[in-house]
Order: sequence, then structure tokens, then C-alpha cells
Amino acid sequence: EVQLVESGGGLVQPGGSLRLSCAASGFIFDDYAMSWVRQAPGKGLEWVSAISWNGGSPYYAESIKDRFTISRDNAKNTLYLQMDGLKSEDTAVYYCGKTDPLLGVDYWGKGILVTVSS
Repeated sequence: EVQLVESGGGLVQPGGSLRLSCAASGFIFDDYAMSWVRQAPGKGLEWVSAISWNGGSPYYAESIKDRFTISRDNAKNTLYLQMDGLKSEDTAVYYCGKTDPLLGVDYWGKGILVTVSS
């Protein structure tokens, strides 16, 4: 059974940093690209970032480019999202997703809330 469990969210002041983690199990982690997707209150899903199976070719949404960094540790079956320079508009539930090259995100974690507020 595929399981994705996010952690590391919480309340942070504008300009602050957080690092999200996503612990993966139930599939061969280093066979798949992985993604982060977020949903702000009252809004739709927004793709944030993706990374290939070997950690290369990271992709970022324009809204977070140069502030967020995606990475992975295949030995630990864990995906990360380092978020720096956080803004109030980054407030959202963040989901990690196993990413199939044809289907897109085919499994989702339950999500973790990030709140950016003073």
C-alpha cells in the first residue's frame, strides 16, 4: 500500500522558513518522480514543485521560484521542500504526491498545513 506522510508544517512569521518532509512507503521510491502541490484556503490546487527520480531536473512554479527548494533522499525514502522567505500567500495545505510520467500525481499524502502570519 502506497503511503505518503507529510510533516514539518506549522505557523511561521512572514520572511521565515520551514522544511516540509514527506515519508514514502509501499512503492520503490527511487523509481518515481515526486511533487509538491498546495491548496490555499478557498482556492484550487496549485502545483508547487517536482523532482525527478534521481533528484535532478527540479521544476518550480513561478510563484515560489528562488524561495523554495525541492530535494529528496532516496536512501531514506523521503521528499523535502525547503521554504524560505515565506509570504502570507504561501499559507496553504501542502501535499506530496507520487508522480507517474503519464498519469501525473497518482497518490497523495493527507497534507500538512502551513500558516504564514504575524
